[in-house]
Amino acid sequence: MGREVAESCVDTMLMEMVAMYSGRFYANKPELAARRIEAIGYQVGHQLSERYTMERPRFSDHLEAIKFICKDFWSEVFKKQIDNLKTNHRGTFVLQDNKFRWLSRVSIDPSSDKETEDPSTPGESKAAQAVSMYLYFPCGIIRGVLSNLGIPCAVSADISSLPTSR
Repeated sequence: MGREVAESCVDTMLMEMVAMYSGRFYANKPELAARRIEAIGYQVGHQLSERYTMERPRFSDHLEAIKFICKDFWSEVFKKQIDNLKTNHRGTFVLQDNKFRWLSRVSIDPSSDKETEDPSTPGESKAAQAVSMYLYFPCGIIRGVLSNLGIPCAVSADISSLPTSR
């Protein structure tokens, strides 16, 4: 569709952005780092949707816009179509990507998580928290696209299995 950026540049930018916001600017406030990373993604998604829908007619309904994201937009940004789309027919959509490219180079040593996990902190492990920082940017991108298409929404990511090193 136009100019492209090398995948390694995007990977490096994402790694550096997460490192700077979560490790330096907001080291003691991970929720602020997450909000800032998501906000940057939102701006990127908003601008990309302008570019990719410039010569298209407006979408007539939410499902048509979601299908555009699953097929055309996801292919442009992540170099593949979405693996699965589910809906409850009441405004909730679940997009499933079984091999999300932007997490392919992220790995967590599972043994280090057991050593550092704080038993007083229920819920997410340290590894899941670390990986989730990398997902705020793409969540922001999707929210920015949907917002620009006239669909106010909340976007979140769910990791069913963490990338690991062996």
